[in-house]
Amino acid sequence: MTQLTVRYAPAAPAPADALGGPWPASARPGPGADLLVGGVGLAETAERFGTPLYVLDEGEVRSRARAYRRALPHAEVLYAAKAFLCSAMADWVAEEGLGLDVCSSGELWLAVSAGFPAQRILLHGNAKSPEELRLARRLRVGRIVIDGQAEIARLAALVAADTPQKVLVRVVPGIAAGHHAAVRTGVGGQKFGFPIEGGDAADAIARVLDQPGLELAGLHCHLGSQITELEPFLQAVDALVRLLVDVRDRHGVELPELDLGGGHGIKYLPGDAEFDLPEFAVRVTDRLAVRCAEADLDVPRLIVEPGRAIAGPAGVAVYRVLSVKHSADGRTFVAVDGGMSDNPRPALYGSPYSVRLVGRKSDAGAARVDVVGRHCEAGDVLVRDAVLPADLRPGDLLAVPAAGAYQLSMASGYNLVGRPAVAAVKDGRARLLIRRETVEDFRLREVGR
Repeated sequence: MTQLTVRYAPAAPAPADALGGPWPASARPGPGADLLVGGVGLAETAERFGTPLYVLDEGEVRSRARAYRRALPHAEVLYAAKAFLCSAMADWVAEEGLGLDVCSSGELWLAVSAGFPAQRILLHGNAKSPEELRLARRLRVGRIVIDGQAEIARLAALVAADTPQKVLVRVVPGIAAGHHAAVRTGVGGQKFGFPIEGGDAADAIARVLDQPGLELAGLHCHLGSQITELEPFLQAVDALVRLLVDVRDRHGVELPELDLGGGHGIKYLPGDAEFDLPEFAVRVTDRLAVRCAEADLDVPRLIVEPGRAIAGPAGVAVYRVLSVKHSADGRTFVAVDGGMSDNPRPALYGSPYSVRLVGRKSDAGAARVDVVGRHCEAGDVLVRDAVLPADLRPGDLLAVPAAGAYQLSMASGYNLVGRPAVAAVKDGRARLLIRRETVEDFRLREVGR
């Protein structure tokens, strides 16, 4: 068996005035103390579309999608829609050759309505409803991930033997990865998948193989979120290849696909570590080839599911300061017109962010402040101990990078504050992708009193 080795051309050096760190690659200072992203000023865009505003750099999304295709030319790359999905995002990842990983009928409908090919869609979810499974079959999605015993019977009942449904079985390899227990999904004691230890995974695989309408294409695992180390993925390859060997020896079947999920981490602060895609590509594909050779297995096709790593660095959230409050204990609270309704991650996980004043030059010294949201919760803090100009005042604009993933996709209508608008920027032009949610939108959902 030939071991795959991938070579990379050196990356082009960043422009001298590029911000780097968690900002999009196109971010650089603009005229009038503005900040340009995709060649468009954030202050200018905020004036045009209002705030809070999410600005999405189309070029950054496409560049990151292409990086995955270059690094893993023989693998299948599926964009994880739960990070952020709209019709434009579906178009961009489709045009860049990626598939799509969805985990609800809403994500599935939006993608197919936008013209995304259903055969390039994989359906996830630990609790798929019968209606969702029927919709997936009707739309002819390419693969469905089996996540529980009940799904095997439900899906088998929907499928005729002459039109089999490709499925993957989600297994739990018992590998801890990621920096927060709430997002570790590769270990036992949580709701996803079938643990390998104890035999649950082997039992699920046997049941799927007994169903003539289900075609078991391979195994799936997901280790967690915001992972920057490579070792957990290498351990997952070892564990899953052992399970592939067990399937071959018990059932005489070699499964052709191996899905390692996503969870690839990004920078939220300038000094953060981030996922090393080129090293992942070389080490994981090499490890898979070696382990399969040792076991006399054909190498399965690798599947990966990046979401945050594609969308996260492409987004910037722009807020307007509503008030600046100095407390008797020396703390300063800078309240903005958004908060936990558009970015719940700091309140849920204590997630850190950086923040920058845009649209106004300040010669004042720096001060440490807490950037807080507008909601009636003490935990509605967007950025703790932010370093910002000491003369910050109402009306100023603040920009928060790395805002493209798991913010708007997790947004709520708390306090009946509508979700922000989303604008795309590219080549010096901005266009609205999603309009701002209004009070009228909330009222229209009411059907009685």
